[in-house]
Amino acid sequence: MPLPFKEHPLRHAVTTELHARTFEPIKAPARVSHLAFICGERGSGRNTGHLIKLLEFFGAPVPESVDQYHVADLGGIRLHWERHTEFVTYTFTEPGPYRHPFDNPVIERLPPQWLAASPGELVSAVSVALESKDMPERSPAELAELFGHNIIIGSEVVGGLGRAWSDLRIHTDGYARILLRNEGLTDAQAGRMVKRVLELNAYRSMTLLALPVARKVSRTLDTADRRLAALATVMTEQPSQAPPGQPVESRLLAELTGLAAEIESVAAQTTFRFEASKAYYRVVKQRLEQLRQRRIIGLQTFTEFLDARLAPAVATCESVGSRQRDLAERAARLTALLRARVEVSLQAQNRNLLESMDRRAKLQLRLQETVEGLSVIAIGYYGVGLVGYLLKGLESQGLPVNATLGMGIAMPIVVLSAWFFLKRVKKRLMQGHGE
Repeated sequence: MPLPFKEHPLRHAVTTELHARTFEPIKAPARVSHLAFICGERGSGRNTGHLIKLLEFFGAPVPESVDQYHVADLGGIRLHWERHTEFVTYTFTEPGPYRHPFDNPVIERLPPQWLAASPGELVSAVSVALESKDMPERSPAELAELFGHNIIIGSEVVGGLGRAWSDLRIHTDGYARILLRNEGLTDAQAGRMVKRVLELNAYRSMTLLALPVARKVSRTLDTADRRLAALATVMTEQPSQAPPGQPVESRLLAELTGLAAEIESVAAQTTFRFEASKAYYRVVKQRLEQLRQRRIIGLQTFTEFLDARLAPAVATCESVGSRQRDLAERAARLTALLRARVEVSLQAQNRNLLESMDRRAKLQLRLQETVEGLSVIAIGYYGVGLVGYLLKGLESQGLPVNATLGMGIAMPIVVLSAWFFLKRVKKRLMQGHGE
């Protein structure tokens, strides 16, 4: 019956998310094979398709849609499929007694062609054996034999109700090995313990994926740091060696922007991996706390072993990430300083250009005034000449006119008239320019 309320569209999704990391009760003895494939955030379609092929092979019911996890019975084998952010896990559990904890693992019951077609890349493969308290306890020699005489890590878990041993190495069959013993756990507690141990192994692998990247990037950052220091040195020496605004500054600016782009490119390729590593490391520490370990005399606990290895690796990734950000900020500051220098140089050039133009304008004004004086003289000369022609014509007709005296009298009048006329024209032109 639908509720008489308007529901939030994500109400069911967030409720389902609470149960996304489910576990199944496990009754000891039992064996488990666990696979984790890194496939990226966009590999869900391939992964669900691969899961459906396995269900069809065993004749198990195929769901209409697959969410974050799926549980199925494959005929004596329980499958627990789970999708994480960038990897998926397959957990195959086979309950019942066994002759050897790690020989003929559960994974061998699956079709080889299906295993070969698994999407993504395998990042974790583990064989787990869960012993019951009724089974004889194994001696240190037997444990050493099971783990190839490697150094064994072990502890009591769940407050002493269980025990766990491993060497956290990949053996000749391609799988890591974990031996668990139920000393008083319920089936549900045993299921939670197995799930936490498996997640611990998967997440510690995902945590360490960033370490090779950090080591590789560190060499690149060393080179970038030296180049940045060299450019900074050139910037401090350049003003005393070359005048501002020269092509050397353009070259420095091009090198700086190119170097800044390289640093940003490296950061873009690694930031997600480094941040994911820190997130996975937090999950590892959480799972270690949830195991509630107690020391087994003579053995290093899982917490001690993983802290000694993972903490420095994560610190290295954080250091490289911090160095990337620092180099990017330094490159940005140097670029800004150089741009400011170039702008100051351009402003100085513009100021010099304006001063030069001002000097030229003053010179042109002086020339113009000189030309104006010459123009007055020229106009006066031609004006007096015209008056002379007029007076000479009148004199030739017998009129009582002295042409020479008339030209002398007309000369100052004509020159002053020309001077006033030019001044009036110049004033009108200046007023029109001002408007």
